[in-house]
Amino acid sequence: MTLVRRLSLVTDAVHALMPERQAGALRVAIVTQDMKGLNAHFGSAKRFAVYDVTPDAWNFVEAVAFDDVSDESGKHRTEGDDRITPKVEALKGCHLLFCLAIGGPSAAKLVSAKIQPVKVPQSQSIEDVLSRTQTMLRTAPPPWLRKVLAEAGVPDKKPSFED
Repeated sequence: MTLVRRLSLVTDAVHALMPERQAGALRVAIVTQDMKGLNAHFGSAKRFAVYDVTPDAWNFVEAVAFDDVSDESGKHRTEGDDRITPKVEALKGCHLLFCLAIGGPSAAKLVSAKIQPVKVPQSQSIEDVLSRTQTMLRTAPPPWLRKVLAEAGVPDKKPSFED
């Protein structure tokens, strides 16, 4: 069994397992080893930094940490050793997941959980990822992001090319 630890900012005595999403925000998870940058593959990620992002601001929601991660070889240590499902379960409620790499089975599980994986070609700071996400939200979002926004119930303020 995979141990999952959650760190979140608590402002009251009672809160949900995954804090409620800010109205109109896109919930974004970033794969990280050090809570400073997007710098890991999905399978080997020790942590996910989760933020709510709007066109004008971003807010830290929580950090999710895992003890049992892969070694990026693409192979499980033992037959039936499932490290993917606990990570997908921990990310439920997120709309986007930014990572350096992700395998096909992992990506399929995320998509079926309504989480869009986004591969980024090189490491970058978490702030850069969040800033670029805001830029996409403020300008004309690409079609895949428009679909995510529609499914998330985030109002689309820009007319599309098709309109």
